[in-house]
Order: sequence, then structure tokens, then C-alpha cells
Amino acid sequence: MPCLILLLVIAFPRLVLLALFFFTNYLSAAYTGLLVPVVGFLFLPITTITYAWLVNSQVPIEGFNVLYLILAVILDMGSWGGGEYSRRRH
Repeated sequence: MPCLILLLVIAFPRLVLLALFFFTNYLSAAYTGLLVPVVGFLFLPITTITYAWLVNSQVPIEGFNVLYLILAVILDMGSWGGGEYSRRRH
């Protein structure tokens, strides 16, 4: 089951963010305002979900756990570059 959830987050991060925002208090526990989740929805959705997961799991954001955030940023930024590469290729 956790692998299925991870696949959903990676495949459809914005839909997962919307579901978390409307049906749970998962994001409000991690973020105090609305600005960061909205900007995260637009630019770094996987990173936004990963940070909320780390905060809600009550693990410190240091050491090995920072690698989760770095991996999430790389995945988000990779989705930007893939579109540009495909556009230039054609």
C-alpha cells in the first residue's frame, strides 16, 4: 500500500496536494499560511508533499532526512527540464 501511495504522489502530485488540502489537515499542520502551499502547488509539488510528510511524521529536518527533500527537489526540477528538452527536440 505505501508503494501505491508513493506512485500516486510521483505520478499526480498536484492532485494529491489538492486532495490533502480539501479532505485532510495534513498541509495545515505543516504550513502556517496559505502562500507556501500555493507556490509549492505551482512549482514544487513533490517537495511540498515531502516536507509536509516529514513535519507530520515528527522527524527532525536534518541529516538523512534532508536527502528526501533534495531528492524531491531534483524530481520536481527534472519535470521542468524534460518538457523543455522535448520541445527543443521537435
